[in-house]
Amino acid sequence: ARPGARNISAENFAERMKDLENVATGFDGVEKAYAISAGREVRVFVQPKSVDDLSAIKMARDIATKIESTMQYPGTIKVNVIRETRAIEFAK
Repeated sequence: ARPGARNISAENFAERMKDLENVATGFDGVEKAYAISAGREVRVFVQPKSVDDLSAIKMARDIATKIESTMQYPGTIKVNVIRETRAIEFAK
């Protein structure tokens, strides 16, 4: 192997991860998006007040479609849209 050959791959990998996250965060109601499992999965956290359950399902499909049309990638990428509400109280 030539010196520096893996460095280019690492740069491409980091750029691809960033691109995956940027595609997901381009949608309305998205708080954060994380590319995990070496880019095989994207977890998208949405605002529960602005995205209902049916919209979350549609958003997952839309994000997957946009990834298919705009990016080159090996294998499949799982798009996981997470919508959760947390209620925390303390008993004293």
